Amino acid sequence: MRISGFELFFVEPRWLFLRVDTDEGVSGWGEPIVEGRAETVAACVRTLMDVLSGADPRRIEDHWQVMTKGGFYRGGPVLSSAVSGIDQALWDIKGKALGVPVYELLGGPVRDRVRVYTWVHGDNPGELADDARAKAAAGFTAVKFAAWEGPLPAVPSAAQVRAVVARFAAVREAVGDGVDVGVDLHGRFSTAAARRVLPLLEEYLPMFAEEPVLPEFSRDLRQVVASTSVPIATGERLYSRWDFLDVLTTGIAVAQPDPSHAGGISEVRRIAAMAETHDVTLAPHCPLGPIALAACLQVDFATPNFLIQEQSLGIGYNTGADLLDYLADPSVFAFSAGHVGLPSAPGLGVEVDERTVRRAAERGHAWRNPVFRHEDGSFAEW
Repeated sequence: MRISGFELFFVEPRWLFLRVDTDEGVSGWGEPIVEGRAETVAACVRTLMDVLSGADPRRIEDHWQVMTKGGFYRGGPVLSSAVSGIDQALWDIKGKALGVPVYELLGGPVRDRVRVYTWVHGDNPGELADDARAKAAAGFTAVKFAAWEGPLPAVPSAAQVRAVVARFAAVREAVGDGVDVGVDLHGRFSTAAARRVLPLLEEYLPMFAEEPVLPEFSRDLRQVVASTSVPIATGERLYSRWDFLDVLTTGIAVAQPDPSHAGGISEVRRIAAMAETHDVTLAPHCPLGPIALAACLQVDFATPNFLIQEQSLGIGYNTGADLLDYLADPSVFAFSAGHVGLPSAPGLGVEVDERTVRRAAERGHAWRNPVFRHEDGSFAEW
C-alpha cells in the first residue's frame, strides 16, 4: 500500500479537513487546524505530504518521527497541528485496512462508554443558570463555562472578582451537586489573579479550573496549585510530551492535549501515559469538528487515566455548520446520559459525508479569532 494523493477542505465554521488516499483505494481522514490560521496549517500539510508521497501509510511511527524531526526546526502549533491531522489520517487508513477501530491497535478498550461535557453560555449569571439547567435536562452530567467574558486586567477589580464568583455560584445552584461544573479561565487571568479567584470558588466544588495561566507562564502553575484545592487543568496550548514534561510535575490534576494540535493520536497517547505516572487524568481538548472528536474518542477508549471528553455540539460559535453536519451517520456521536458509546466501525469510527464536505469547501471560510482590547486600548488576551 502506498500514499497516492491527498486533498484539503476548508469547511465552516472554522475547520480544515484532510483526506489521504492510497493506491489500494483506502482513504483516511484527519483534522489539521490552528483555529484562525487554517491557511498556514494547510501550507504546512502540503510540505509534509511531499515527503510522504509514495510511502507506506502503515508506518505511522516512522512517519511521525520524520515529520516532527526531519526538517531540523521543530515544534510549534502550526507544524504540530499539520502533523496531527496527517497522523489521524494514517491511523484511520491502518484501522480500515485491518478492519478494526483504532482503539484496538492501541491495546483495546478499557471502558464501554466515554463521558462527555457540554458548554453553557450566558452574558450574566441568570442566563448561565438557565442554559445550565437546559443542558442538565438534556442528560449531560457535566458542563463547562467561561469564568469571564471579554478583556480582564492583570489585577481584576473587586467587582470583577465577585462577578466571576457569582457566575459560578449561579451555575452550581442551577444544576445542584449532581452535575459536575468546570470553569475555563482561558489564559485571561494572570498568576496573581488566578491565585485570588480560585480559592473563592472552592465552596462550589468545581470539577476543574482550566488554563488558569497562559502557557508561557507554566512555571507558575506550582504556585496556582498550591493556592487552592480546585483541581487544575491545562494543556490545550502544549504541543508535545516535552511541553508537558515539567507541567506534569507541578501538581495539576488534568492534562488537556488536543489531538489536532499535539501531534495527533500518536503523541496524545504518549502524553496520556506520561500523565498517568504523575497521577494526572486525561481530558482531551476538542472544540473542533467530527474527525478531531473521533480521534479523541479512539484515545479515550484505550486510556486508563481518562477523565472526560470535550465536544463542540452547542459550543456557541459553530455557525454555518455544526459537529454532526459532515457525517454520513451522525448517530455515532449519539449522547446518552452524558456519554457516547463504543464505536465499532474500523479506523476512526466515522464515515465522512464527502459530498457535503465538498459543497462546504466550495464556500470555504477565513475565520479569525477576535482580538480583545482593554479599556485603554491596549491588547488583551482572548
